[in-house]
Amino acid sequence: MRTADRRIALGLYRTGPTRHLLEGALEQGVTDLDTAFNYQHFASHRTLPTIADDLLSEFTISTKVGYFPDGHDLDPARLRVAVERSAEELGRTPDTVLLHNPESSVDGFADACAVLLDLREAGLCKTWGLSTWDPRPLLEADWEVPRPDVGMVRAGLTVPVGILDAVDELVLRAQITELWGMAPFAGNADDSIWQTVDTSTFLVPGQQHNALQTGVAAAFAIPEVSRLAVGTSHVEHLAEAVGGTRLEINTETVTAYRALLRERATVSAGAPSRKDP
Repeated sequence: MRTADRRIALGLYRTGPTRHLLEGALEQGVTDLDTAFNYQHFASHRTLPTIADDLLSEFTISTKVGYFPDGHDLDPARLRVAVERSAEELGRTPDTVLLHNPESSVDGFADACAVLLDLREAGLCKTWGLSTWDPRPLLEADWEVPRPDVGMVRAGLTVPVGILDAVDELVLRAQITELWGMAPFAGNADDSIWQTVDTSTFLVPGQQHNALQTGVAAAFAIPEVSRLAVGTSHVEHLAEAVGGTRLEINTETVTAYRALLRERATVSAGAPSRKDP
């Protein structure tokens, strides 16, 4: 993928949006916001127009539905109400609506996909899809669904091989043509591991970078995604992430890395369990 085709989304999972942060995002060329019906204790959609109503038209907004105050539910009627309420609270229709972790309610997956397609056709969003933390339960079920416009999955060097392989299978089975990434640092970009492990081998040599930027660049390739949601409260960190989109990845290293992950997983699965004497 060309670096020009990559883009960063400001993820609002653990980030309380402020006007300063949104203005800073636009200054850095970040025009994607990623939120969800349940973020900020179900207040994220109301908060955005309250703090920056005049800026929202400059952003492409993706949101997710599936979690409610009483838990996860893919009931079509509840999803429809959630999407309608999302548009009302945002003061505009979201650009993309994703099923939020549909693996938590697999039995309702097919009907939920159908209702999001209906909502797209009704003009309540431009595109629809699914956001999954772990696709494996979905792959164990029998379903046929309309082709989603987009899929959103975990990306980066912290994603286990089982998840990566499941993503590949889901993309083929659901015929997903656009893939987005999330959680490139598993929620903790400040972990000391990012400073102690040399990840520069994933880059084409001769590029200036720091550890965060290398992690971002790798996440665009593991698996290959066109958009990466990054959560931060600091414009400076967002600017660093944007810098990571411009780094060229060594595709041979990525291929070797994924092969090594599979090899180690196979060895671990075949190893005899240790028993106390």
